[in-house]
Amino acid sequence: MRQIIIGIGGVTNGGKTTLANKVYEHIPNTFIISQDKYFKDESLVAVDSSGFKQYDVIDALDMDSMMLDIESWRKDPRSFLKIHELKNPPNFKDSTEVRDDVYILIIEGFLLFNYKPLNDLFDRRYYLQVPYEVCKKRRCTRVYVPPDPPGYFDGHVWPMYVKNRKEMEATVSALIYLDGTKMRDELFSIVHEEIMIEIQKLAGKTLEND
Repeated sequence: MRQIIIGIGGVTNGGKTTLANKVYEHIPNTFIISQDKYFKDESLVAVDSSGFKQYDVIDALDMDSMMLDIESWRKDPRSFLKIHELKNPPNFKDSTEVRDDVYILIIEGFLLFNYKPLNDLFDRRYYLQVPYEVCKKRRCTRVYVPPDPPGYFDGHVWPMYVKNRKEMEATVSALIYLDGTKMRDELFSIVHEEIMIEIQKLAGKTLEND
């Protein structure tokens, strides 16, 4: 079995989940792991001097559990998919173009590339970015549990995004930046085309070894 691991990271409300889901709908043997599902219990999340919960730091996430799930997929993606099989799987658009022995894992989240054990696994790294004004507007239209307190975006979310991005760019290379203000289909086309090229490369290697 051949494997491709794709990272879709970037700013909050940049379109990461939407892009990941779009790819998943088109390519068979694909699974998505979302970093947001690994937040620690609210009682375990630190509070800063302004009284804001520190959700935008790596310590707010149970990265050990996340890495265990990723390793489980890497060990046997076929069995992993069977265990986590959806009741109503999508009608994959590209099923005739992908070999049965090629498996794709899409990992999406806001702090993927800052965590070295995870960053080292990626075959491709996509980073969605949007301007401050767009990000704040999108954030304000979403409902969070727990809800954002007044001033949370400017007092914690955006400053931490800037800090995390600077740290990431100081240590991580091979990032592919995407403009999150572009149309969803345009972003999907870029990523989909590059993933299909990677799949064809793996298929070629498999044929050579057969």
